[in-house]
Amino acid sequence: MEDEEESCNANGGAAAPRKKLRLTKEQSALLEESFRQDHTLNPKRKEAMALQLKLRARQVEVWFQNRRARSKLKHTEMECEYLKRWFGSLTEQNRRLQREVEELRAMKVAPPTVISSHNYEPLHASTLTMCPRCERVTTTTAAALDKVSTKITLAATTATTLSSKVGTSALQSRPSSAAC
Repeated sequence: MEDEEESCNANGGAAAPRKKLRLTKEQSALLEESFRQDHTLNPKRKEAMALQLKLRARQVEVWFQNRRARSKLKHTEMECEYLKRWFGSLTEQNRRLQREVEELRAMKVAPPTVISSHNYEPLHASTLTMCPRCERVTTTTAAALDKVSTKITLAATTATTLSSKVGTSALQSRPSSAAC
């Protein structure tokens, strides 16, 4: 700013074209190294670098401002490219899933089924339950309820028989297995 005012006054009000600052390789390397260490300058560091590089403090300050702007632009461009690729990937995945949904709707699929391991008949998945203790899968149909009640009856009969032979204290400490 001071240089512009001086050149305006010296040339009778017309600004002379300013000569662009050309840094030597050593100056550029030192500035870049300093920028890698810290993207900002404090006044003390700015003055020290200006003396070391044989530049004015304002030139060092402007170089850092420009370098931060270039760095931000480069980062933004990289993010933009990444987001474009991600968007393309998501768009393709969305198309694929929409086609899959259309195919499934066209098939008019029934509710999911599971093949029974006992009689190899298909069972609706919504009618299946799992015992939390033994992790055995059973159905919740009326036939299954009959089987469970039969198991409970058998377990009770077995418990009565065992209690007469072993003693009731051993059975009371053991958890009930009527549900399994």
